[in-house]
Amino acid sequence: MAQIRIENVRKDFGSFTAVQSSSFTVEDGEFFMLLGPSGCGKTTTLRMMAGLELPTSGQIYIDGEEVGQKPASQRDIAFVFQMFALYPHMNVGKNISYPLISQGVPRAQVKKKVAEVAKILDIEDILNKPVGGLSGGDRQRVALGRAIVREPKAFFMDEPLGALDAEFREHMSEELRALHDRMGATTVYVTHDQLEAMQMGDKIVVMNHGVVEQFGVPQQIYDWPATKFVAQFIGSPSMNFLEFHGMLGSGAKQVTLSNTVFEIPTLLSGAKGGLSFGVRPEHVYLDDSSSYKGRVVAVEYLGTTQIITLDTANGSVKARVSSADVVAVGDTVGLHFDVRTVTIFEASSGKALISEANSGVLTHG
Repeated sequence: MAQIRIENVRKDFGSFTAVQSSSFTVEDGEFFMLLGPSGCGKTTTLRMMAGLELPTSGQIYIDGEEVGQKPASQRDIAFVFQMFALYPHMNVGKNISYPLISQGVPRAQVKKKVAEVAKILDIEDILNKPVGGLSGGDRQRVALGRAIVREPKAFFMDEPLGALDAEFREHMSEELRALHDRMGATTVYVTHDQLEAMQMGDKIVVMNHGVVEQFGVPQQIYDWPATKFVAQFIGSPSMNFLEFHGMLGSGAKQVTLSNTVFEIPTLLSGAKGGLSFGVRPEHVYLDDSSSYKGRVVAVEYLGTTQIITLDTANGSVKARVSSADVVAVGDTVGLHFDVRTVTIFEASSGKALISEANSGVLTHG
């Protein structure tokens, strides 16, 4: 397996820039997620890493070797596609063995490797079956088997579970992560599903419009988003933004929302003008003693919790609270925030201001 390093990689298609000067490192053995909405550049980035697209500029290193202008066949990698890409005229065993046979591996070794892979994926009982009659989950296992049988330096996966139904997709994501842990493989995985990325990934790159918005471990990205886009894309419901105008200098410890003063993590960078007070729904509490009020406009029951939507003087707020809290549409209630988790964003750029709480995660100035 190998470390993969991307340095200032850019991809242009004519006048359209799909990926803008991206840089990040996938450490040896990591399960690495490329996350973002459709059209954000994540699949193009993956295809450049795999050699299916060549970058317009920048460098790509696999196991210390610069491979940016080399085709996929010279990179010792395996690619798993969303739509399986199996050979319909071959049975399961022949699909899995094909990469080894095409490389001239001796027949006895091929048979041994196919048996090992089939055992790992629990598909020993279907090796002689045609792939056409298999379920989506079994076909995905076969596609994975064909990838791992070669023992490449890295695996690249482009939404490999996207064609599965929701329930089986969750099951397969658990299996895929467990398989990765057993093999210790370096894996780069593209998805638009933020829950899948948070559950499976060791590290996540969040992309938007061809730009890397943030790079880090799942908890860092969730707790301390670098931009409003990341704060909105990660989390369900997404982060609340209470809009206000003001001037906050370095060292500021408070903000005022509608004549109510709230403590915030001490700022290490300042801004003025339009600002956003960002707080996750689970860090919003109903508190009758608070002078900051909201009017309940919707209540969504979720079993042990409920999502309360409120109108405030600074915008709409969602609170994830216990179902034991009794509220009704039309009620006016006081709101309290866990100020240790608050992030302040600059409205014009969408970037988070650096504070004592997030300084170890954010790097922009």
